[in-house]
Amino acid sequence: MPPPLPLSSMLLTLACCASPALAFDGYYQTKTPYAPQQDPATYAAPPAGFLPIYAQLVARHGSRGLTGMKSDAALYAMWQQAAAQDALTPLGRELGPDILALMQANALLGHGVAGIEKPGYGNLSQKGIEEHRQLAARLLARLPALFAQVGQDAATAPRQLVTIHSGVDRARDSARFFTQSLLEHAPALAPLLYLPPAPAPSPQGRTPAPQPDGVNRFLLYAHKLAPQTDFVADRANPYYATYAASQAYQRYIGTKRLHAQMDAPARQPAAAAHARHVLERLFTPAFLAQFNGGTTSYADTGSYTFTSADGKLTRTMTGSGKTVIRSLNAAATKLYELYAIAAGMRHEVPADFSRYMPAEDARYYASVADHEDFYQKGPATTASAGVTWRFALALREDFFKEVDALAAGDLRHAAKLRFTHAEMIIPLASAMGLQQALPPEISYSHADSPWRGQTVSPLAANMQWDVYRNGEGQLIVRLLYNERETPFQPSCDGARIAPGSVFYDYTGLKACYGHAAAQ
Repeated sequence: MPPPLPLSSMLLTLACCASPALAFDGYYQTKTPYAPQQDPATYAAPPAGFLPIYAQLVARHGSRGLTGMKSDAALYAMWQQAAAQDALTPLGRELGPDILALMQANALLGHGVAGIEKPGYGNLSQKGIEEHRQLAARLLARLPALFAQVGQDAATAPRQLVTIHSGVDRARDSARFFTQSLLEHAPALAPLLYLPPAPAPSPQGRTPAPQPDGVNRFLLYAHKLAPQTDFVADRANPYYATYAASQAYQRYIGTKRLHAQMDAPARQPAAAAHARHVLERLFTPAFLAQFNGGTTSYADTGSYTFTSADGKLTRTMTGSGKTVIRSLNAAATKLYELYAIAAGMRHEVPADFSRYMPAEDARYYASVADHEDFYQKGPATTASAGVTWRFALALREDFFKEVDALAAGDLRHAAKLRFTHAEMIIPLASAMGLQQALPPEISYSHADSPWRGQTVSPLAANMQWDVYRNGEGQLIVRLLYNERETPFQPSCDGARIAPGSVFYDYTGLKACYGHAAAQ
């Protein structure tokens, strides 16, 4: 095998100096900006005789803005009313301009950034772009010999870098910035990039809804498959089970029982205590008392016009009125949402929202969000029978199918790169057996469960499989979860090539997950 690709100084810096632990200075739950979870210098070396032949990943999109003008506009409406009543504290008077600055940053997000097609809410921030650029650089740095060989053979024995995404802008753009970085550091790989056609026909038996090459909603947006774009009626279709599981999940998240379970923390005394602790630093007691009658509310109404600093883009945003603040708890929760999203937008929004969210309150609201996500997106309870994650089984199987091809001698793919959302990363962790459901009689809490959104699915969260082969054709696999060497599910311990090893024999791995290769 030829020597590794020459690495740029930036790549060497990333490889040598990556943070060994998630770097965060607050409690941002699944809005936590990404950092690798292990120092690459501590990765285990593969056993003697094994060489890397393949890599694959699935990654959440990077840090982003708010997905719509909702919480920000509703809270700003509340602030405006308090300002009109002279009901703001000195700190509270600073909140309104900071909310407005956040709204403007979101309305114009991505303007002037090459690769962002439509500026506005929901786009990647500069932090999100950099997260994926660095993730790609670290992949090259981790497996330099593999990509050197692939690049060297590009003209004579080309192997594809298959790239797919959910079709949503921020996932598509994450794929773009990731692959741009990959090719900047390894230009020889450029002709190997491949975006496969979207699954077709879709929707089955109905008016076609064509999707661009590279889109695969069944693998990467399966939590939200819709009849008008994704309908599958034929039981023989490989995505029939995924579509059915998606519909079952969407019914589940609309049930009263789930919402009662998710709303449980709001009924506890701690909710009122934390809401008052947050809001009394900003608004006068008399103003906050107006919520007591149950008739006061504030919604995301009104129109706001923002113009970019260069004067080239002006956008007018109008609220829908659907996001409504009717209680102290709702107001404090909306403020927490702004605090959390601002953590990944520090390039665009210099305002420090931690001033408005004391650490003990941020910790509380992160725990409430974890409670909600555990039941809605996470492993939930044993009684839920996997409804929150069964739609991710096709994504899990896609990982196995890629390695099946290698085992059969098909080396057409050198890597598969997938870009998705928290709503797929979190269920995949359950489908992989990395997260465990709770018995119905035990309510989720930070005290009873290690499950945390900030580690299960921070922004740019990812799972990667490195595949190695020896001279006898044996394949072994290493799992990296947020770039930390991670054991597969406990039932796979017998597939480790040695006790405690992070490398697993692929034949044993297939058996413990019940995967059968297609004939």
